[in-house]
Parts: sequence; C-alpha cells; structure tokens
Amino acid sequence: MALLRYKQRETTEVVASADSLNLIAMEKNTTTESEAKGGMWALQQKFDQPMDEEASRLKHMNTETKCSTLLLVRLAFQSLGVVYGDLGTSPLYVFYNTFPKGINDTEDVVGALSLIIYSLTLIPLIKYVFIVCRASDNGQGGTFALYSLLCRHAKIKTIPNQHRTDEKLTTYICTPMHENSFAAKTKKWLEAHALKKNALLVLVLVGTCMVIGDGILTPAISVLSASSGIKVTHPGMSNDFIVVVAVFILVGLFCLQRHGPDKVGWLFAPIVLLWFILIGGIGIYNIFKYDTTVLRAFSPMHIFWYFRRRGKDGWTSLGGIMLSITGTEALFADLAHFPLSAIQIAFTTIVFPCLLLAYCGQASYLMKNKEQVFDAFYHSIPEAVYWPMFVIATLSAIVASQASISATFSIINQACALGCFPRVKVVHTSRKFLGQIYVPDINWVLMILCILVTTGFKNQTQIGNAYGTAVVVVMLVTTFLMILIMLLVWQCNWFLVFLMTFLSLIVECTYFSAVLIKIDQGAWVPLAIAAVFLLIMYIWHYGTVKRYEFEMQNKISMGWLLNLGPSLGLVRVPGIGLVYTELASGVPRIFSHFITNLPAIHTVVVFVCVRSLPVYSVPEDERFLVKRVGPKNYRIFRCVARYGYKDRKRDDEFEKKLLDSIFMFVKLESLLDGSSDSEEYSLYEQETSLSDKNTNTFSSVVDILISDDEETVSETGTETESSHGGREEIEFLTRCRDAGVVHILGNTIVKARRDSGRYKKICIDYLYAFLRKICRENSVIFNVPHESLLNVGQLCSLPIASKQAKSKLISSNPTSSSWFVFPIANKSKL
Repeated sequence: MALLRYKQRETTEVVASADSLNLIAMEKNTTTESEAKGGMWALQQKFDQPMDEEASRLKHMNTETKCSTLLLVRLAFQSLGVVYGDLGTSPLYVFYNTFPKGINDTEDVVGALSLIIYSLTLIPLIKYVFIVCRASDNGQGGTFALYSLLCRHAKIKTIPNQHRTDEKLTTYICTPMHENSFAAKTKKWLEAHALKKNALLVLVLVGTCMVIGDGILTPAISVLSASSGIKVTHPGMSNDFIVVVAVFILVGLFCLQRHGPDKVGWLFAPIVLLWFILIGGIGIYNIFKYDTTVLRAFSPMHIFWYFRRRGKDGWTSLGGIMLSITGTEALFADLAHFPLSAIQIAFTTIVFPCLLLAYCGQASYLMKNKEQVFDAFYHSIPEAVYWPMFVIATLSAIVASQASISATFSIINQACALGCFPRVKVVHTSRKFLGQIYVPDINWVLMILCILVTTGFKNQTQIGNAYGTAVVVVMLVTTFLMILIMLLVWQCNWFLVFLMTFLSLIVECTYFSAVLIKIDQGAWVPLAIAAVFLLIMYIWHYGTVKRYEFEMQNKISMGWLLNLGPSLGLVRVPGIGLVYTELASGVPRIFSHFITNLPAIHTVVVFVCVRSLPVYSVPEDERFLVKRVGPKNYRIFRCVARYGYKDRKRDDEFEKKLLDSIFMFVKLESLLDGSSDSEEYSLYEQETSLSDKNTNTFSSVVDILISDDEETVSETGTETESSHGGREEIEFLTRCRDAGVVHILGNTIVKARRDSGRYKKICIDYLYAFLRKICRENSVIFNVPHESLLNVGQLCSLPIASKQAKSKLISSNPTSSSWFVFPIANKSKL
C-alpha cells in the first residue's frame, strides 16, 4: 500500500507539472482564438470540448496471437461447415441448369466443364481466397465490412457523425497517406461531392439487398435440388410431392434458427467434410468408369470451341455455369469466424480439388448418358451408395442454407448499426461467438419468401436463373468496392488496380449479360426483392440523416446553459437523469425543452450518446468516454458509449457500466484536483500516468482505489482537500443513484414541409412514418427499464433549413419550436 501511495504521489507530481505547461499554452491559444472567433466560441471550448484527449488516453495496444500448426488445421476443418456449405452443394444443380433443353453434342459437355474449371479457378480461388479476403475489416468480411473500411480512410459517410476521436480506437486501423499520393487524390475526389457519397452508398445497399435475396434463394434451390433425389428412384412420383417435401424441410430449418448455429454447429464440419470426400470419390469412380477424355477440358481452347458451336445458346447457358461459383460471397461474408490462412488451407486442399473431381465425374457420366442431364448428379451416383449419398446431400443442403441465412442476419445487423435499416430485434445466440445472431422478424420474412419462391417456380431452372442474378450482382458490387480498397487502403499502383478490375469485369460482366437475358424466366425475382429492400433501406437512411442534421443545427449554446446557474433555474431533486441524444458534443435541444416545461430536474444530469462506429467491434475497456459539461457545481456529465457493427447493444448491465464509468471518472479526477486550476479533467489522463509508473493494469488500480478508503488519505494520515472533495462527490453520486435513475429519450417526429414535392411527402409522411411505427423502439434496444422511462418528443419538418438559416436556428430561443412531452408509464408494449 505504501508503495502504491508513493507511486500515486509521484504520478500526481509529474502530471501536475505537465498540466501547468499545457495550461499556459492553452490559455495563450484560447486568448488568440477567442479574439478571432468571439467570446461565445471560447466559452464553448472551455466548458464543452471534444473528447480527443480522453480517446487518445483510452487506447490499448492489442497484440494478435498466432495460431499453431495444429490449431490452424483444426480451424481449417471447422471452416468447412461454416464457410463452404453453399459452394459445396453447387454440383447438385449446375449441369441441370446449364442444359435445360438437353444435350445435343457431347463435346458441349467438355466445353461446359472447361468453363466450370476456369470459373472456379478465377473467381473463388484467385479473386476471393487470395485477394478479396485480404481486404477484410479486422477479419470481418462482407459488403458492409468493405464499406466501413472505406469510411475510415475517407469521409464518405452520409451521416455526418464522424469524429477524430474515433481514430483513437484500437480496432480503428487506418493506413496513412502521403499528401501528394494517388490515394490522397482519390480520397479528395471521392469526398468532393455528396453525389459520389450517395452513389457509393446506393451501390453498397444494392449489394446488401442482393445478399438478402441470396438468403432467400439459397435454401430454395439447395433443398429442392436435394429433395429431387427421391424422384430418381421413383420416376412416377409427381413434382408437387417433391415441392411439399422441400417446403416441410424449409419450415423446419427456419424454425430451428432461434437456437442458433452454435447448438448444432459441431455437426456441420463433419457433414460437409464427408460430403466433399464422397463427391470427390464418386467423381474419380465415374472418370475411370465412363470416359477419361473429359480431362482435356483443362485446356481453355474448349471454351472457344464451345461458344463457336453453340452461339447464342452457349451464351445463355452461362447462367447455369454461373451456379458453380455460388457461395463465393458467403465465403467472404463468413470470414470473421476463422483466420484467413485456415480458409485458404481448407479451400486449396479439400474444397477446390473435390469440386473439380465432382464436376469431371458428372461430365464423364454425361458423355455416355447425355439423355440423363436432368438430375445428373443423382443419376451418376453408384447404386450401392445412393441412399447414404441422398441423406448426406440433404444434410449438406441444410448446412448451406444455414450459412446463407446466418450471413443475411449478420448483414441486416450491420445495416441497422450504420443507420441503413429499421431497428429490429437482434438475439445473440452465443456468448462465445460475436457474429452468431438471430433476427426473428427477418427470419419469418425470409421463410415466407423462400416458400413462395419454392412453390411458385416448382423447378430448379427458374430458381437457378434468379439465384445466378443475385450472385453476379453481389460480385460486381464487390469488384467496384475493391477498386477503392486497392487505391485508398492498400495504395496499390494504378496499373495493378486496372489489371485486376479489367480481368474481373470481363468475367463477371459476361455472366451478368447472360443472366439478364433470362429476366422473364425467373431472373426478375432477386431484382424485385432487392428493389423493395433498397427502397426500405434508403428511405430509412434518408430520414435518419435528416433527423441527425436537425439535432446538430438546433443544439443549445453553452452560454444559454451557463446563464441558468448551477440550479439551472429549477429545483434539483435527488436522482440521476440520463438524457439520450445523438450528439457527441453540445447540449441537445431536447434538454432545454425539458427544463423549460417541467418544474424540476435531477441533481445529476448525464448526456448519453450511443454511437455506432465504422469498426466491427469496440473493446469493453474503450467503450465509454466520460467528461464534465460546464463547471463542477452544475453536476452535468457527458458519456459517449461507442459500439461497432457487430457489438451487442442490448446489455442488461448498460446502466450499471455507464454509472460505474462516471464514478471512476470522479474518483480519479480527485487525484489531480489539487494540482490544476482547470475545471475539466479526463478519466484517461490518470490512466496513462498510472500505467507509466506502475506495472499494474489500469483496472487493478481502479479496484484498489474504489475498494480501499485509505487511498484518499496521504502518508501522514491527513486527508487532502481534493481527495476530501472527491469522496464527498462520490458519496453524493451514490445517494443520487440510490434515489433513482430516469432515462429520458428523445423522439423526433419527422414531417415533410408543406411546400415539399409529392414524392417526398409520400416517402416521409407515409413510408418513413410507417417504418418508424413498426420498428423496434430505442428503449428496447438500450434495455431501458419500463418504470423509469420518459419519452420527450419534437417535430422536425423536412427539408431542413438552408445554410443561411442555420445560424438563426442555433441562436434562437430554445422554446420557440413545437415540442411535446409524453411519459409512457402506462404503455403496454415496448
């Protein structure tokens, strides 16, 4: 204890001397800047500064642990069940959809096989496994992961809530740029106009909507294709019975989603591994039994001869060939579960060779039995292992569907976190794996749409056309995003970027043109689904942006707050009021309405800002930023809670953690109170100073400070004035917490202005209002106790005021606009 006291005293002396120098410099800068910008700006800077220093002091250095060889092999085995289920079930339906009208010439089989071989080599192997997967966001894959990575390297977010404090996070990895580099010029070009930012956002939303369509079509085609194996041994069975069996399996699959993949995940990898071994082994058997000459398909010349023979029919057949690489986007989206090296090992050693053998085996069988191209997969299975293979195929189809549905849940969760989708209930099904979630509302929507697609088409051909369209659009979106990733993040030479883009677009645009021809044959389905979801997501995002701009333009100046005095002109009753706001700085307008219309306010007021950052996760130790607002006797704090797009916001201990961070701030603030005249301190200044002088971790020091009352007493036994004040404030905050905590949530009702256009009125007054009505409320997302919730609302007319009127809005009387307060104590549903 004596050693700890000595180190604390030594730390205080060092920080005090540093603060003295910083205080002199700050006073000089404040004087100069205040003369230039006016006294109100200086007042704002003194009592409500941004949290730059807090964020910089909070950052921890996390080291990446390397996997041993044995662990890497085990992870590669486990990745089979999570990552490669969708890609592995493609042999069920590729040749069926490539030759829907039958095979006229056996040489066409060789040409189609050559196209499959080189499609698997160029897209999944070279492009995704070895290039795109390296563009992950700290190991996270998918469309929104690429977008969040770009948002960290350029100011392209359409919601203008980015702040330099975000860059202090451990997970906020950003590559520095030289001022005159090609990357810097690209960044300036991208940030120059709002149209480019909106176009990029729409591109990301289109890719996201197609992934949702993938989550609908993958279960439909996989389960229906697997169920069709019954008809091979019973040719007289009607197709309607196969559809009923497929629907029954789909209903059971979606009903099991609430348990999460972790409950049955241990079965996935053995099933998929057995599947790959069987299809590879059967492929070898068929090659040697029927026709070994199909191996000449490894020569790319057969692709040229294939198109020369078939002409337009060969071009349209690319829609079926395209299905051989479906599941590649799921490979990238599910990247978060395993290291990249494990995924590369699994693909190159098991998945890729087994798929090639499976397709070569089917082609060899079709060389001798071209009339059995329908359900070619099941016809090529030896009779001795037919039924075991049927069971494994059905289980593999379920695994592939599970991976696709889980990827849809993940991308919906990311869209909600980034303000691009209405708030929905998100259930984390596993405490071990952050990405394993269940979204009930989306689950039932997917089930209904999947059943409608299955019963509406009733055959693999039309579903395959729709499936291929969704996959190729997502691939095109990824290619365009990769251009910016290579320029801004990797800072590659422009020639390499051009070469990679040119080769990718040649292949993908060729496939895209082929599937567009089949718009009237089922390819319209993913486009229609994407259009509906795109409309929902863009309207929600537009309303979210306008609400945030309204909050920013109407926030209250510090001068107005300070003129009220420490009591804020009201009776300060015991308790803590948590005022939720979207502002990370400044006083929200909702607060002025509250204290103007009610006779009392809580003794302690905390402005709580819950922010979603363009990172996949925020470490617990870096989640909360705490700072005072105004002088100490005002008892007003600001707490910024930061979350990544994969973090769990619904925390049962959110209130406790928030208040603990404030208690910790006050406790450690008292260590410096006697050595500085400044009225604002950072919780994290003491953290850094103590960690430099003591080998103990910050958390252990805090535990000792809170648990030991003697820490506020000097070595001579005399209690200092600053520590005494700190103890008094801690006791005061404890009494306020015991008196009760009230959560005050703002609820902005958005309305289009009378002079707005017809389409804007429809979008805002009807569609956006409807989405706000059916979406999950903020009180439920933040897990606010029902009995301590107060909703305060305001009316916002869109479009927001022009730039010339912004200053008038900010400096106007805080009570001049339309406001209303409504408690929800009697509300039955949250």
